[in-house]
Amino acid sequence: MTETLFLTSDDVDGLATPAEFVDAVREAYRQRGEGAPAEPRTKLKNADPPGFLTTYAAVLPDTGVMGGYMYAAGFAAEDSWFATPLFDAETGEPIALLDGASMNPFKTGATGAVAADELARQDASSAAIIGSGAQARGQLRALSTVRDLETVWVYSPTKEHRESFAGEMDRRLDGSVAAVASAAAAVEGADIVVTATNASEPVFDGDLLEPGAHVTAMGQYDPAKRELDTTTIERATYVPDLRARATQDAGSFLHALEEGVVDEDHIHAELGDVVAGYEPGRQARDDITVFDSGGTGIETAAGAYLLYERASAADLGTTIDFAPGSEALTGE
Repeated sequence: MTETLFLTSDDVDGLATPAEFVDAVREAYRQRGEGAPAEPRTKLKNADPPGFLTTYAAVLPDTGVMGGYMYAAGFAAEDSWFATPLFDAETGEPIALLDGASMNPFKTGATGAVAADELARQDASSAAIIGSGAQARGQLRALSTVRDLETVWVYSPTKEHRESFAGEMDRRLDGSVAAVASAAAAVEGADIVVTATNASEPVFDGDLLEPGAHVTAMGQYDPAKRELDTTTIERATYVPDLRARATQDAGSFLHALEEGVVDEDHIHAELGDVVAGYEPGRQARDDITVFDSGGTGIETAAGAYLLYERASAADLGTTIDFAPGSEALTGE
């Protein structure tokens, strides 16, 4: 038997700061740029009841772990559950199993922040946030660790939601956070634009982007999801988390391909290539850049290992036993 640490969402909630997630995810994407294995998600859909089962994973050899997500969303319960196994990258033994619910916005937000740090202007000081849910919170909190944000404009369709979000974030962050009445009002003049929605149609007009703006889109993990219009894709230096994702489930990029405004050569580089220094990020002050974040095992394994280390040091969690295949398959 192998002893494995089981960590609930409550066990790991609050164990790491947004800045610490950013550091862990940056290191993981450096490893990806150096050749660490990672693949896009596999998504199995169900029609009745509607839902999907998703898996994705990565190996982080320098960190010494491998793992990722398996999660279900929708179905009759109309909710989601995130199981996060971690394995030792040398022995293959399971070292932890985490409930990934509370980690999800932080590791995803950290990925957006790593990309913004590479692609946004160094003097970027204003941001637009489209969305007001947990993912929007994770994105903004992480982003504020890599740029000194003086002004943040928030838009989501429900007035009460955007005002509540703005009030909460205004108290938490150093800069001013205010709700606005339209996506156009949020985007116009913003140095950094973050979309954190489940939209199937573009959430702002790409012509509104100022020269030099950076966009992080994190709600584009399905061909039917499309936060960005073709104008934004066409104008931008386009960087996905994984190159293979761009032609598999990156809805806005796929739509731009179908319309013929870009081809596959429009993919500038993977984020890991930029973090590792093999490809340039921003090349000119007036460039518009886009990071397409659909979710990978890279940030998931990195975030989970960070929490595993913290939980182990704090003596949190419950030990469970896993039987190796040699025992399970040869028992009488």
